[in-house]
Amino acid sequence: MGVAAGRKTMVATAMLLLTLSGPVKASTYLLMHGLVGLTMGSLWKLGTKWSISIALSTVVRALGAIGYVLISSFLIKENILDLITINIHASLTYILMAIGVNTIPSMDAIYTLFGILLLFNCGFFVFLLHILYAVFLSKLGMKDSLTLPGWIKKAI
Repeated sequence: MGVAAGRKTMVATAMLLLTLSGPVKASTYLLMHGLVGLTMGSLWKLGTKWSISIALSTVVRALGAIGYVLISSFLIKENILDLITINIHASLTYILMAIGVNTIPSMDAIYTLFGILLLFNCGFFVFLLHILYAVFLSKLGMKDSLTLPGWIKKAI
């Protein structure tokens, strides 16, 4: 039980998906869900604070999302990251023009905005997962084994 069980479950699920659905589905699961689940489960089992757990899980989810985009780009032979940055550049330029700022954003600003948006999206997702699993595991009677913040203990 614990971290080893989470790792074995993730590997078993990935192998089952590899066998039934192929390598694309297995790698998608690993990058987008498996590693995040393993990270969250391991950090919860070790009793880390929610802030640390959310921060590390957010980074793992963001890296998984980038990996997923890179694999998808390779498979469809199209640079999806390039398309994302072009769209962010066009949107930011349009917003700046709409508010009366006559400038073109630098690529460093575009990459920074992309990173911030990606981390915000992943952080919000991971935060919601923490709340969902806290409620779910508490209702299953595992409240004593969880390290929950005070505000969520009151709510549950």
